[in-house]
Amino acid sequence: MTTSNTPSAAPRAPAASRRGQWLGLALLLVGACVLPFVVSNYRVFQFTLALVYAIALLGLNMLTGYNGQISLGHGAFYAIGAYVAAILMDKFGVPYWATVPVAGAVCLVAGFLFGLPALRLEGLYLALATFALGVAMPQLLKYKGFEHWTGGVQGIVINKPDAPAWSGLSQDRWLYFVVLACLVVLFVIGWNLLRGRMGRAMIAIRDQPIAATAMGVNTAMVKSMTFGVSAMYTGIAGALGAIVIQFVAPDSFSIFLSITLVVGVVIGGLASIPGAIYGAVFIQFIPNLADDISKAAPWAIYGTFLILFMYVMPTGVAGFIRIAIGRLQRWRGR
Repeated sequence: MTTSNTPSAAPRAPAASRRGQWLGLALLLVGACVLPFVVSNYRVFQFTLALVYAIALLGLNMLTGYNGQISLGHGAFYAIGAYVAAILMDKFGVPYWATVPVAGAVCLVAGFLFGLPALRLEGLYLALATFALGVAMPQLLKYKGFEHWTGGVQGIVINKPDAPAWSGLSQDRWLYFVVLACLVVLFVIGWNLLRGRMGRAMIAIRDQPIAATAMGVNTAMVKSMTFGVSAMYTGIAGALGAIVIQFVAPDSFSIFLSITLVVGVVIGGLASIPGAIYGAVFIQFIPNLADDISKAAPWAIYGTFLILFMYVMPTGVAGFIRIAIGRLQRWRGR
């Protein structure tokens, strides 16, 4: 009787776990849909930016967490996506929703082309190359030759899109749902990509590059494509961020933005899809919380929070939650 019961009990645990995961995702999505109706317009704006950052962090996590390539210049691709959307809307009258895929396509090509020469660089050398890109981008946007398109130091002001009449929503709530829809679609695409053949190749190159090459993985192509897809996600986030904020200027995309995205990836959890959401919440709300605690030294408070998170959660928020759930399940089993 014991041997006959054991096989039948084994499959039920993963099935129950999957049902729990899908139930959790459904509840999270329902909560996200209800959220803009129970908070103020300013909070809706903040949560919308958090969703934008989550898209950018997922793209950077693909590159750094899953493929092992360190980038300190992804703020440059965020800026490219933002300016593509702003220029198309301001100069050509393109609808805001049509600028998002165009910004993603431009950043996909830009990231792939940048990834080709970066193939010769690894580790800190690649980090320095991307750091140089992030430092140079604001100066390129201020260049006199591009001033007609970029607006120079003054930047570009964008009109906030109106919500459709049938929706009955305010502008802020409408943009929240637009960004949420983009987030869900991009997360599903990212989940399928990382769980498929491409994702396995990315992880193999990160962990055992020599073995991956011996197994027939085209290392150069996978690395370049990963860089391109990562830049595409960040560019889409930049376009959405520009539409939400209604303004782009070179100084908004300093190297500090790139460092902030890296902080979000590490805090959320490397090689974790949900970690992008946790990291986005951190980089959006913790600076505001630090400013509320101390107007005199907000960045000191922010640094304290950062050290505390790293000390308590060295594997990121996603890793901490995963470990906590595992311990809870073992405790319930005993």
